[in-house]
Amino acid sequence: MLKRTVYCGQLRMEHMGQTVIVNGWVNSYRDHGNLVFIDVRDREGLVQLVFDPDIHPEAHKLARTVRCEWVLGARGMVRPRGEGLENPRLPTGKIEIIVQELEVLNQAKTPPFEIDTAAQVNEELRLQYRYIDLRRPSMLNRLAVRHRVTKITRDYFDAHGFWEIETPMLGKSTPEGARDFLVPSRLYKGHFYALPQSPQLFKQILMMANTDRYFQIVRCFRDEDPRADRQAEFTQIDVEMSFVQAEDVMRVNEGLIARIFKEILGVEVALPIRQMTYQQAIADYGIDRPDLRFEMKLKDLSDIAADSQFQVFTSVVKKGGIVKGFCAPGGGDKYSRSDIEKTLTQFVGDFGAKGLAWLKVAPKESGEGLELKSSIAKFFTDAQQQEIIGRFDASAGDLVLMVADSADVVNKALAPLRVRLGKELGLCRPDQFEFVWVVDFPLFEWNPDEKRYDSLHHPFTCPVPEDLPKLQTDPAHIRSQAYDLVVNGSEIGGGSVRIHNPEVQAKVFDLLNISRKQAEDRFGFFLRALEYGAPPHGGIAFGLDRLVMLLTQTDNIRDVIAFPKTQRGQCLLTNAPSDVDQKQLDELNLRVQKHLHQLDPES
Repeated sequence: MLKRTVYCGQLRMEHMGQTVIVNGWVNSYRDHGNLVFIDVRDREGLVQLVFDPDIHPEAHKLARTVRCEWVLGARGMVRPRGEGLENPRLPTGKIEIIVQELEVLNQAKTPPFEIDTAAQVNEELRLQYRYIDLRRPSMLNRLAVRHRVTKITRDYFDAHGFWEIETPMLGKSTPEGARDFLVPSRLYKGHFYALPQSPQLFKQILMMANTDRYFQIVRCFRDEDPRADRQAEFTQIDVEMSFVQAEDVMRVNEGLIARIFKEILGVEVALPIRQMTYQQAIADYGIDRPDLRFEMKLKDLSDIAADSQFQVFTSVVKKGGIVKGFCAPGGGDKYSRSDIEKTLTQFVGDFGAKGLAWLKVAPKESGEGLELKSSIAKFFTDAQQQEIIGRFDASAGDLVLMVADSADVVNKALAPLRVRLGKELGLCRPDQFEFVWVVDFPLFEWNPDEKRYDSLHHPFTCPVPEDLPKLQTDPAHIRSQAYDLVVNGSEIGGGSVRIHNPEVQAKVFDLLNISRKQAEDRFGFFLRALEYGAPPHGGIAFGLDRLVMLLTQTDNIRDVIAFPKTQRGQCLLTNAPSDVDQKQLDELNLRVQKHLHQLDPES
């Protein structure tokens, strides 16, 4: 066998005159009768092989039988391409290999799709033939970036005194939030392990065990309903630190992100990363993960709306709702009335809004200054119009968009509309990155269906010290020591300082309506550990898949996972999930009730 001495994509002008051996797959071939050209591809790139019958007739003869995706070994001399024949689109475009010996290492069936056009192929077909799909340079690049991110992470944390420690894959089911994946025990019939949704409790216990600084690149599992940006199994960069406050955790971990963006993209992240409170994020952007690449802040117009003659607005304000909006620069010129009243109104309707009011900013027809134009402008006095224009610092050609409803509906509708218009109006670039820590989240959120509080993050998040007395008197207004790292409107990591005092933990469980018996059944092993001297500690987890998506500028999470599941949780490559033998079920003391269309979660 001809064994590789250099990767195809690594060959350059400095290899001129050297005899090399390359291995790879046939990307394309061109038979010109006399000369045969074959482009061979490996994970590092592509190089052109040339076969000349006057120089090496046997290699030329064999080359004429080759087809796409055959696996080859080729030995030859590197030479410059002829004048005018260079390919500036390829890193190897200035050279070629004149082949002296060719070996067909394996033939291949005609693939179900061409590598060069695979991006346009139905995704289910690509997932079924994932081994072919992964041969695409763009896909291999994403896997390479993922590898580099994990390598940088390990080096960074090692240099900062962290130990990489593995936590169990088979653990106890502690149902909080998403559903667990359950694994039946053969030895303890009727009992089950659970695959981890997170190593949360184990990493906190590691802090109680004096490991001091822990990290792990860990696989996690959540049996959630299908979503386009989620996978049933995913990977976290998981971190925990002892004897720290929130600022300590943020400083160390933003250093990791800065290192990753510098080494992968050459992007300098300004440190320390700015911070924004949860309340400020909701007020200005309607969401706790704001995209800060452009301004377009939301403004509360309830005071102006209440005094207007527009009954839709006045009635909402009287019922305790709000009127809120933002000004899209240049939006008045870009969007027609039809665009706004059909496309944009329908868009916010998908988020619960009952309508979308709009005002275009235009020069006054009667003289100097600006005025508002639309079918509702007549319901606002000139003074009110000027107040709206001034509040947004609006200019001619801008567009003011408003929603009137409960605060929750208004924010949920305007936040995605703001992001959509920011992109459509060209206010942000794909290569632009704006980072922010969102801090001071509420510790609890009210669950109206259950008539109780839920944890906004998880029940082990510590309140800010000055809010601890509110555990008894005002739980709705307790701030947590939680922090999320957001970039371009995407949360890439989140964490908190943890509760290390058993009494505080018990009070939080009481507010969450978790009885002492339930707490013991679910978390007894953890609560006992708290009683034996837990240090102040905190941590964070980064979504590796989401981080690599951001670095490689793809919006499909399956593009950055080697063997992903579909939105319905299926692996089309292996046809999992699948039936198992009755013998296996008997050993586990399980009985399966058969259903039609078992693999359709909607049936």
